[in-house]
Amino acid sequence: MTASMGIDLVTLGRRLRHHRRLRGLTLDQLGAAVGRAPSQLSLIENGKREPKLSLLQALAAALDTPLSELLRTEPPSRREGLEIALEHFQREPAYAGLGLPVVKAGRRLPLDALESLVGLHTELERQHAERSLTPEEARRANAELRRRMRERDNYFPEIEAEAARVLQSVRHSTGPLSQRGILAIAAQLGFTLHYVGDLPRSTRSVTDLRNMRIYLPQVSAGNGTDPRFVVLQTLGHYVLGHAEPRNYGDFLRQRVEANYFAAALLMPETFATDFLRRAHADRALAIDDFRDAFGVSYETAAHRFTNLVSHHFGIPVHFVRVHESGIVYKAYENDNVRFPSDVTGAIEGQPVCRKWAARTVFAAADKFSGFYQYTDTATGTYWCTVHVEQTRDGEFSVCVGTPYAHAKWFRGQETTLRTRSSCPDPDCCRRPPAGLVDAWSGHAWPSARVHAHLLAALPPGVFPGVDTTDVYAFLDRRNA
Repeated sequence: MTASMGIDLVTLGRRLRHHRRLRGLTLDQLGAAVGRAPSQLSLIENGKREPKLSLLQALAAALDTPLSELLRTEPPSRREGLEIALEHFQREPAYAGLGLPVVKAGRRLPLDALESLVGLHTELERQHAERSLTPEEARRANAELRRRMRERDNYFPEIEAEAARVLQSVRHSTGPLSQRGILAIAAQLGFTLHYVGDLPRSTRSVTDLRNMRIYLPQVSAGNGTDPRFVVLQTLGHYVLGHAEPRNYGDFLRQRVEANYFAAALLMPETFATDFLRRAHADRALAIDDFRDAFGVSYETAAHRFTNLVSHHFGIPVHFVRVHESGIVYKAYENDNVRFPSDVTGAIEGQPVCRKWAARTVFAAADKFSGFYQYTDTATGTYWCTVHVEQTRDGEFSVCVGTPYAHAKWFRGQETTLRTRSSCPDPDCCRRPPAGLVDAWSGHAWPSARVHAHLLAALPPGVFPGVDTTDVYAFLDRRNA
């Protein structure tokens, strides 16, 4: 009964012991009052047995205390809280695997020793979590998240429903969401927006959940970030009920869901699918038009396109964001395109074939205009449309593609530009031509420009990359 309700058995046992001692009863006396052996009550007090509701009611009556008092989640005292924490730490598999003796946190253990032990366990757990947050873990988490997105065609009906509910609450009934609509949504959810000049450098926004305030920078976050999107992402975490992420995989999932929620508000499903349906009927699907119709960035439009086009129109697609150096930063597919990957299944950080549209666009005479290309690969021929954007970190291509059979629905299908890729065959584009090898092998020593963010261990903390001290100090200043 209790464990299934989410009540911690150790805390319940400590509260039972606390109230028994307050009444001056021994285990024998309490056992006689409720018709149970003292050994059974001892197991309950030590958190090793789950009592039935009828027994808990009898114990509460014998102790002349409400049942709700026994079931409270708070420890009965600070010391009891430390003892509960120590017991939980010592029950962890990581501690059991060390083969060390279990320290009994009885009344004979001095308080300073108890505090030291709990502090030591807390720090060891923090260091263990920090060490585990490696690039390999991040790549595996990203690969697993992408697999789940592919299984659902990158369509999340539960988030679409939440977005529709929020839009309905502010009576938004037509077209793109305006800035006024965003302010109305924030107010409807109980938040106020505050634009400040001292936001912590490691954040794009900070939410004060105690006072229901969202702090935002007075100027754009840069790199083309839409300030409306930042607000809606923040509200998304709240609407979707996100708790502090347990691990990096949880952090990634929450970020994807918040991004999805924000896009579903800026480009509501009903209106977005109506727009796409008309373009589909005209065989003129185009990310550029989709972007312009809703006043969002090209990348946001491309992401939203992948949310809707497979689910509503049965068109499989892929999306990839590639740096001018050829390195993949983001990717998604449900059309069986074969992205480069490492042994963990991760795509991010891998070089894209030089024959793919995401790379050839950088050599185009006019790379900032509409660019379309067919690419023959081992898994079939794909048509792609590509947009190039300039950022502080260089140029990036944002590419959306689909198998040849579905290109007929897109504007730009008539392109005659066509390449052939045989990657991962090294002779495709990774092995230098024989003439260059003969001329320069052994006579070149390049100094690599390392993509440090792809190799370094992820910053520690509940929210990777965020300086928690700065955030707490910022909120403290604002509430002084």
